[in-house]
Amino acid sequence: MADVVRDLGFARELGGVVVVDKPSGMTSHDVVGRLRRYFGTRKVGHAGTLDPMATGVLVLGVGRATKLLGHVSLTTKTYEATIRLGASTTTDDAEGELVEARDASAITADEYLPHIATLTGEISQVPSSVSAVKVAGRRAYDRVRAGEDVSLPPREVTVSQFDVVGERREDEVVDLDVVVQCSSGTYIRALARDLGALLGVGGHLTRLRRTRVGPFAVEDAATLEALEAEPRLSLTLDEAIARAFPVRVVTQAEVSALQHGQWLEPVGIPDTHGAVDDDGRAWALLKENGKRSSPVFVARPANLSGSSSR
Repeated sequence: MADVVRDLGFARELGGVVVVDKPSGMTSHDVVGRLRRYFGTRKVGHAGTLDPMATGVLVLGVGRATKLLGHVSLTTKTYEATIRLGASTTTDDAEGELVEARDASAITADEYLPHIATLTGEISQVPSSVSAVKVAGRRAYDRVRAGEDVSLPPREVTVSQFDVVGERREDEVVDLDVVVQCSSGTYIRALARDLGALLGVGGHLTRLRRTRVGPFAVEDAATLEALEAEPRLSLTLDEAIARAFPVRVVTQAEVSALQHGQWLEPVGIPDTHGAVDDDGRAWALLKENGKRSSPVFVARPANLSGSSSR
């Protein structure tokens, strides 16, 4: 059944999740446009953005799964990146103009590892001035491009892993290959900038690849070339709910109630969770509040074609 639903037919309406291995040079909106064309539907949306320079995991919803994305916890993300010590740029990454270059050839692990430790854990981080953070209703990067000076307030983020897995030296720069696991809202560019600043030589990001976001990993991802040749879901709506949420099994009578937006008796699950039947079909996401377990998203409402509970 999963293979049937994973293909285009009924999936155009019911939908599911597509995990794309985004190439460098494309915006997240560019990828949305591609998938709309490949899947033949306007109902495509993404869960969080990736900078144009970055590659890797971009999670998108197709069909009814676009309504699912806002409920999926994507708070933990993992990246592979390269930090260049010895130069700072206007954007804190390789796409910006060089601001200053300093000789970093004498920097050793004994010097940079203690500073990396200070950038690990719960930290206060100032986002890059060319980030997507909104300032008075406009993106910071739009204000910078318009010639404005932008100063963003610090924010609390969590960097649970910041490991150096490789080191390369050329002339006066040092390139560090790192793996970072962090909370949503963390800017890897800012980590590169701050590490370089702490060492007094400047730093910026030259490579960024996201390998995991929430429960979705690069192993789930397909390239745009593969999706153009054969548009397929990475996970059906049923599979996505089972992957991303705890679940409770519901009876046919409860299925009928959920299809009409009615609440169920709570069963003691504290977080948002899926309601699935014995066959593994997902019918809703539920949130318990007092004596009610109310649907926050109905996957198969009564008015959806092909949504019979039998």
